Formats: sequence, structure tokens, C-alpha cells
Amino acid sequence: MRILIIFIFLFTKSFANEVSDIKNIIINKDLKKYENLTFLDVKRKEIKLSDYKGNLILINFWATWCAPCKDEMPSLDLLLLNKRLDNLKIFPINIGQDDSDKALKFFEDLKIENLDLYFDYSISLAKEFKLRGIPTSILINKEGLEFARIIGSIDFGDKMFIDWLSNYN
Repeated sequence: MRILIIFIFLFTKSFANEVSDIKNIIINKDLKKYENLTFLDVKRKEIKLSDYKGNLILINFWATWCAPCKDEMPSLDLLLLNKRLDNLKIFPINIGQDDSDKALKFFEDLKIENLDLYFDYSISLAKEFKLRGIPTSILINKEGLEFARIIGSIDFGDKMFIDWLSNYN
């Protein structure tokens, strides 16, 4: 029994250290469920997040005027190509009240080639997630529950982050 307790302690501690070493990530103690989450694509078509249940989802909130958003966007673009994360859907959602031309220019200037563009013009989605600033990324598991979030910018190409995220794929 003592060996089992020591093993569980060491396993839990090593996993916690691994996660705590990832910059800006917060793991939810309790998974969070949301209902009827919607946002718009570049053609103003409504996207329902519930349509993507069964996928690992990363929602990234950003704006064109946000310098940290600009820094992290290229690594987010490349994350979509990672073969270890083939079940990952990424939704970069502009909440900066930018029109589609300005947001498209932002993507063009940064050479964003793999991500589609989405908007939360009413900021209702940002309010639902109780954002405190941008960039913020919300991670949602295959069951549609928020299990973690990243507050501030991150290098989405970081090996430790990819290794950790691939456990949820």
C-alpha cells in the first residue's frame, strides 16, 4: 500500500510539474460545460461549436492591435499542421471589432496560410468564457468541455506543449 501511494504521488507530481512548466497554461480542476456557443466565419455564416464535438478544439481570441497576438499567431498557424494533433480544430476568433478586410490583411502580413478567420463581433462568446484579456486560448476536449486555457501568448510549437496537448487528441 505504501509503495502504491508513493507511486501515485510521484506520478501526479511529475505530471503536475510537466504541465506547470508550460508557460501561461491553467488546467481546470473542474471541467466547464457551455451551451449554444456560436461565432461567425469571414462570410458571416454562423458556426456552432457543438458541431465539432468529438474533436479537440482550441479557440484563440485575438485582435489586430494586440502585439502578443501577432507574436503567437504564426506558431498557431503551424500547430494545425502537426500530425500528432490530427483531430485538432483551431478557431482563431477576432474580438477586436476589426472588419474582415483588416483581419485578412493581418493574416496576410503574418503569412498565415492554414487557419481560417472567425469573428465574435458582439463579444458574446468572449463574455461567455469570461475573458480577462487577449490573447487567450480555450482548450475543449472531445466531449465539448473546457479542460484548460492559456492566458497570454505562448509558442504553440513548443515541444512540451505539443506533447501535453497530444494526450487529449
